[in-house]
Amino acid sequence: MDVGPQSPYRILVIEDDAKVAEALKEGLSQEGYGVSLARTGEEGFYLASTQTFDLIILDWILPVHEGVEILAQLRKAGVLLPVLMLTAKDATEDRVRGLDAGADDYVVKPFAFPELLARIRALLRRGGPEASPQMTLADLTMDVASHHVSRGGVELVLTAREFELLEYLLRHQGRVVSREMLAREVWKENARYTPLDNVIDVHVARLRRKLDDDFSPKLLHTVRGVGFVLREES
Repeated sequence: MDVGPQSPYRILVIEDDAKVAEALKEGLSQEGYGVSLARTGEEGFYLASTQTFDLIILDWILPVHEGVEILAQLRKAGVLLPVLMLTAKDATEDRVRGLDAGADDYVVKPFAFPELLARIRALLRRGGPEASPQMTLADLTMDVASHHVSRGGVELVLTAREFELLEYLLRHQGRVVSREMLAREVWKENARYTPLDNVIDVHVARLRRKLDDDFSPKLLHTVRGVGFVLREES
């Protein structure tokens, strides 16, 4: 996997030091990465939970909550993408604590930017966990390989787009998915626009009818003003 200029990869940088954050954004952007900045752990947690990224660069020392606390919360919430921690802590016990919280790699401050880039490339080549060919939620089952979807043992007949939409929602189950995310990841459009939003809403409505009208509990929910979430609610 060659990542460099014009790379499609998106990186979330969670760093409270404004100079370091801007330097990282400028340097990574020059390498072709898409970069988003969060200045607090709470903001970073929100962005990682509501948007799609390929890697997180997470500073250990953050206001209110340490980076390892935010990392543990992300892993508990099901965010499994690679996390590279920036830290001045190089003691063995600190490294163990970070790894136990779910870190994939470390860069100790101060660091050389070429080393950071090399570690990013290595993590992106490794990628996240292998996508499961079978996914379930409550009595809903999807087999990606055979394109078979059933609920309560009843086969659901989906169009190709409905299947892609449901697959994306299942892979992000329990997390709110915005129309922007669906436009980029399912419809492969880099920019949202009103007609596309309408198309997304129509497909979600059709999928909801097939998924929920004849079954209980309801699984596909609208979060007004934000997007959609697939989850089981009592």
